[in-house]
Amino acid sequence: TEYFSEVGVKVAYLHSDIHTLERIKILRDLRRGVHDVLVGINLLREGLDLPEVSLVAILDADKEGFLRSQSSLIQTMGRAARNAFGKTILYADKITKSMDYAISETERRREIQEEYNQEHGIIPTTIVKSIDATLVTAYEADYFKVPLELDKFEEYSPKQLKETITQLEADMRHAAKEMKFEQAAEIRDKLKYLRDRELEYR
Repeated sequence: TEYFSEVGVKVAYLHSDIHTLERIKILRDLRRGVHDVLVGINLLREGLDLPEVSLVAILDADKEGFLRSQSSLIQTMGRAARNAFGKTILYADKITKSMDYAISETERRREIQEEYNQEHGIIPTTIVKSIDATLVTAYEADYFKVPLELDKFEEYSPKQLKETITQLEADMRHAAKEMKFEQAAEIRDKLKYLRDRELEYR
């Protein structure tokens, strides 16, 4: 990421410490052209389902493990499938069994799709997905100011605060995933309050 930035590439880094709404903002900025490249470890496999993604580069593709298993490689390669000109490059010193399977399976699926397209006169086109309908809404939700009922947290013990924070973090991620952004913003504001309360006990 630092190298790309130094040579003038508009790049952003996705990592596990980024909160859900901030992560959605980064994806929105990719769609708007603020970023041209996203660098990540595992988040790209799970959440990057955008038509603007025309190239997926998988580094160390031959490093066998959870992130380079057959299914993980197929899912990661598929992140470029929403773009009619999308492609994936796997960087490796050797072809592993997982790579071989993922490449073969992808080619098999492509052949089936091409036969279907030809039979039904379909010309592949890039999926059109409104930014306003998804990521912009999420981004704007980050600025919602919603009324909160916080009195019930006043008497919470440190243990109760910690448990509640953990649960609310999961609830916020789920709400954002379901595009319930106002709900996610409300939970976010509760989390800020609870984290401040937690600091008072330290």
